[in-house]
Amino acid sequence: MAPLSFCGEASAATTIRTGAERLAADGFTLLRGKRIGLLTNHTGRIGAERLIVVIARAPGVTLASILSPEHGLTGAAEAGAKVKGGREGATGVPVHSLYGATLKPSPAMLTGLDLLVFDMQDVGARFYTYISTMGLAMQAAAEAGLPFIVLDRPNPLGGDDVSGYVLEPAFASFVGRFSIPIAHGLTTGELARMIRGARLLPGLDRLALDIVPMTGWRRDMRWPATGRPWLATSPNIPTFETALAYAGTGLFEATTATEGRGTDAPFLTIGHADVDPAPIAARLAAARLAGVRFDPIRVTPRVIPGVATSPRFKGRTIGALRITVAEADAYRPVETGTHILAALAEALRHQGPGLLPGDGFFNKLAGTARLASALSRGTPAPDIIAGWQSEVARFAEQRTPYLLYA
Repeated sequence: MAPLSFCGEASAATTIRTGAERLAADGFTLLRGKRIGLLTNHTGRIGAERLIVVIARAPGVTLASILSPEHGLTGAAEAGAKVKGGREGATGVPVHSLYGATLKPSPAMLTGLDLLVFDMQDVGARFYTYISTMGLAMQAAAEAGLPFIVLDRPNPLGGDDVSGYVLEPAFASFVGRFSIPIAHGLTTGELARMIRGARLLPGLDRLALDIVPMTGWRRDMRWPATGRPWLATSPNIPTFETALAYAGTGLFEATTATEGRGTDAPFLTIGHADVDPAPIAARLAAARLAGVRFDPIRVTPRVIPGVATSPRFKGRTIGALRITVAEADAYRPVETGTHILAALAEALRHQGPGLLPGDGFFNKLAGTARLASALSRGTPAPDIIAGWQSEVARFAEQRTPYLLYA
C-alpha cells in the first residue's frame, strides 16, 4: 500500500479535524476500489453522520462488512453483555460482533476483504476495551495479509497525562492487553504505531499499518479544549467528566465498593455500605488533590435497564463520595483514584472481606499485584504513586518514536 499523503501535511489547523473527516474531505481516495472491513461503533462519525453511512455511499468504495466492539454497534449494550452480529439497518451490511463468540476477527470474517479500517472514540484508559479490540484486529489483519488503517481521534485525557503502573505481562487480559500505564497519553493511531513498533503484541512485523492523523490537536488538549460535544462512548461513560474520572475510579469495578453504577453519576460516585463517607471526604480534602472536590452523599443504587442490571448494593441506601471535577486541566485521575482507594482500604481494613475481594480481577485492571499489596499493607497513597514514577518515565521515553502530535 502506498504511504499516506496526509502524514506530510502540517498539523497546526485552528479547528481539529479527525482522521475520518480528513479521509472524507479527500473523497476516500485511500479506499477507492477496495472492499472494506470497518471496525467501528456509534462514535465513528463525520459531523452528525455515521461513518458507516458516509463510506457506504462513497463512489468506488465497497463497505463489505462491519465489526463492532464491546457495547455493540450502537454503544447501548451494558458492560460485559455479549453482543450478537447481524446486519446494519441503514446499509444492510453484515455486522460481526467482536464481543460475543470471539474477541478477535476470525478468518471467515475477513474473507474477501482488501483492508481493515478502525475508527472509534477511545477514553484514554488502558482497561477500556476498545484498544484491546484494535490490537487483536491488527493481529488478525497481519495473519490474513490485510493492511490496517486507523482513523485517528483525540485522547480525551490529552497526551501529557501518563500515570499508573505499567501492565506486567503476567496480568494481560482483555481489560489490559498492552504493557502501558493506566493513563497512557496516546491517541489510538499513536498506540497502534507503538503496538507494532515496540512489539507490544506478537506477529505484527509484517503488518501494513497506516494512520490518517488529525490536524489541529495538541498533546496539552483535554476534551473541552477540542470544542467538540461529548458522545457517550458506552452506557456508563455519558459525559467527559465521567471519562476523565474513569481512568482512576474504573479500578473500583473490581472492589467491594460501588463504582456508581445504578446512580446518576457512574464513576463519579464511590461508596460502601460499611463506610461513613464524611471522614473520607475530609481526609481527601486534606490531601489537596488538584482540580477536584469530594462531597459525602447518600445514594440508593437501582436497576437501570441496559445500563446497570445488577448494581452493587442494589436497593440499599448507603454513604458515598460524589466526585466533582472543578478544573479538568488540573485533575489527575489515576492519582485521585489511588487516594480514594487507599482511604477506603484503610476504612475497611478490619471489616469483612475488606476492599479487595481476592478474585484476581483487581490485579488485571491494575496490571500488577503491587497495587493490591500496597493497599493491604496500608501504604499511603503518595508512596504508592511514587512507586510507579520510574516505570512511567521509561514508558514516556519508549513511546516517543511513535508520537504524531506535539
